[in-house]
Amino acid sequence: MPARYTLVYFPVRGRGEATRLLLADQGQQWTEDVVTGEIWQKGDLKKSCLFGQLPKFQDGDFVLYQSNAILCYLARNHGLYGENDREATLLDMVNDAVEDLRLKYVRLIYQNYDAGKAEYIEALPAQLRPFETLLAQNDGGKSFIVGKKISFVDYNLLDILHLHLVLAPDCLASFPLLAGYVQRLNNRPQLKAYLESDARKQRPINGNGKQ
Repeated sequence: MPARYTLVYFPVRGRGEATRLLLADQGQQWTEDVVTGEIWQKGDLKKSCLFGQLPKFQDGDFVLYQSNAILCYLARNHGLYGENDREATLLDMVNDAVEDLRLKYVRLIYQNYDAGKAEYIEALPAQLRPFETLLAQNDGGKSFIVGKKISFVDYNLLDILHLHLVLAPDCLASFPLLAGYVQRLNNRPQLKAYLESDARKQRPINGNGKQ
């Protein structure tokens, strides 16, 4: 059976990785249409993209851009958007917070890594604490970030936590619920298989080699 979905993106984890985590854990097949720097520099693909950027996501003839919109679309299609309107709204709130942290991380990686890394890591506990609080408020941290079922935000949050565990391996030392959450999600069978796959291990985290 051919893959239903196609992810068009650079050969890095970047803003495509949360989508990959979701698809893998949900047992979905997808095709990677890898865009090299050489292809992108030619400009034709960039001009064809609605906002001039990747990732691009295809479900048959339905084409989407913007990584968070892609996650939300998949969430609606696979029952990953909470059990009710309140949960869905809380998920939107947490996803906004994940995006805020991702933007700070991206600025560090691509604009200020050498000069700003120490200060960034020093400020990181304040950025992570709200997620620890959210976990504590949901079944004592034994479950997911919102509600009793996994959601698209769990994959997005897991990805950003993976990134920070590479940047600062001890960043969750004072956040036991977050540390347990990462371990719990990493051990979900289909997610574990993806995380341990050669394709994932060989894919650079960022486009400039910094992590």
